[in-house]
Amino acid sequence: MMNADTPVFAIAAAAELSGLHPQTLRQYDRIGLVIPGRTSGGSRRYSPRNIEQLREVAQLSSEGVSLPAIARLLDLEDDNRMLRGRIVVLESALRTERESRPGVRVFAAGSAGVVPMPTGRRLRRSTEVVLWDPRGSA
Repeated sequence: MMNADTPVFAIAAAAELSGLHPQTLRQYDRIGLVIPGRTSGGSRRYSPRNIEQLREVAQLSSEGVSLPAIARLLDLEDDNRMLRGRIVVLESALRTERESRPGVRVFAAGSAGVVPMPTGRRLRRSTEVVLWDPRGSA
């Protein structure tokens, strides 16, 4: 299954798609700016995401942004993409957990540990709250 990170384009095709010279792509790979995948024989293969990064590098460079600054921007974009993916996974896990526990929305801590509180049920004021100290001191 092909996605935005699937390395499919040889360097000549990537250069044409990005509007850059193949030697520029090699230089960007050497300095770690846009790193393509590699075949078992060592040939570079660029993904659709790499092509977008190359276009972005060309645009930013033409606007006078330095290569180290561009590298930092690309790193931040990668971090952002990873974090957004993590949010999707966590939201899915939360949704699954909520669906598996209908009517439970609050948790209470007591001498018996952490327990779910059904929706609409109030915690009695006399309920004991237990704080856990990982250092073992009370």
